Amino acid sequence: MHVPDGFIDAPVSIAAGVAAAGAVAVSLRGARRELDERAAPLAGLVAAFIFAVQMLNFPVAAGTSGHLLGGALAAILVGPYTGVLCVSVVLLMQGVLFADGGLTALGVNVMNMAVVTVVVAYAVFRGLLKLLPDTRRSVTVAAFAGALLSVPGAAVMFTALYALGGTTDVPLGKVFTAMVGVHVLIGIGEAVITAVTVGAVLAVRPDLVHGARGLAAPLKLRVGGELVDAPAAAPAAVPAAARSTKPVWITGLVTALVLAGFVSFYASTSPDGLEKVAADKGIDQKVKEHASADSPLADYSVKDVGDARLSGGLAGVIGVGATVAVGTGIFWAVRRRRAEDLTATSTGSTASSAV
Repeated sequence: MHVPDGFIDAPVSIAAGVAAAGAVAVSLRGARRELDERAAPLAGLVAAFIFAVQMLNFPVAAGTSGHLLGGALAAILVGPYTGVLCVSVVLLMQGVLFADGGLTALGVNVMNMAVVTVVVAYAVFRGLLKLLPDTRRSVTVAAFAGALLSVPGAAVMFTALYALGGTTDVPLGKVFTAMVGVHVLIGIGEAVITAVTVGAVLAVRPDLVHGARGLAAPLKLRVGGELVDAPAAAPAAVPAAARSTKPVWITGLVTALVLAGFVSFYASTSPDGLEKVAADKGIDQKVKEHASADSPLADYSVKDVGDARLSGGLAGVIGVGATVAVGTGIFWAVRRRRAEDLTATSTGSTASSAV
């Protein structure tokens, strides 16, 4: 669903850019609370994993494909604020290095694919967890539902932006019906990928899933005919190997590299949902050439490498490496700011007590 330059006019693109910048600023502040010692090392990895899986277009209908958007997955694994930042980093890397998604449309893409998907998915996810039993299966079910609805939610957002600033004269009803219809189908793929990934992490390290923290309900004791919370037991010692995120990080990075460097060669080559709708309805009549069209990595291939399999694989590996490096740098900087804030708060409290 990467919107290229030319689909949305300049005033609306600028307004979307301002809104996206505001959302990223809010997310940077909110991520300080989410990026603790467990989430901080994994956030860059989540961004790289989303980058890799977005290269794996899957068929959804005749002549149409879809790919992961990733907002639901990121929000559930590392938190909604950090999730917005994860997807935004991916979109930035794709736009600058691979000419995927217009640069003037970057704000539009952040609003569609990062902000809306995270807000919709996490709201549905949290709402369902309040209704379902406190089990890991409930987390997976809620993740599936949130991811499923997040994709047509993004399609609705694109339609709204097109209504405000579309550069072609296509009836809004046709755009809405086509966009939502195909993206409901893509949402099924999004939901499956999200549920499988969340379920896999839950199976080995449930403590690393932001959306599953505090999952266990307190033990109840019957006292005098009434149920009361049992006294909290002292936390058991956790082996150092279990606390470490290194095994998960290494496994996740290797998986992302394999997906982007090898499996991506077998992805569907059909146009994705937005590209198909744009071609069928004429939305792409005023599309502009990407500013990075001459990039050595444009279109997910390495310039001057003749073998298509090798060229695409190298581009995918470079993309994963660049995304994990940039993402990790950003998230560690936010984490360090969180630590500084906590230190300042602690120092202030100590000084107040001394007085």
